Amino acid sequence: QEQLVESGGGLVQAGGSLRLSCTASGFALDDWSIGWFRQAPGKGREGVACISDGAGRTYYADSVKGRFTVSRDNAKKTVYLQMNSLTPADTAAYFCGRDYSAYGCPHLDSVSFHLWGQGAQVTVSS
Repeated sequence: QEQLVESGGGLVQAGGSLRLSCTASGFALDDWSIGWFRQAPGKGREGVACISDGAGRTYYADSVKGRFTVSRDNAKKTVYLQMNSLTPADTAAYFCGRDYSAYGCPHLDSVSFHLWGQGAQVTVSS
């Protein structure tokens, strides 16, 4: 069974850091682009970062550029999201998904993603 599982969420003070992990099972991770999205209560799903298959090109939302870093370890079948200098505005449930089109990753368009994980809650206190 193909699935993605997020881990590493938690509560952190503003200015702190967290690292999220997205671990794949049932398929070869290196064949796919993987994106991170987040959703705060009452808001839509927002693209955060994506790393492409193959060359591993990375894409970021303007709101997280310079603070978040997406990376992958294909041997461990895991994609990471390192989040630094966190602010309360980063509080959300974070999801990883698999891009099934060439459009989704560079545009951080959630419509092009499927196989979502269950989510990891990130809460940043002021």
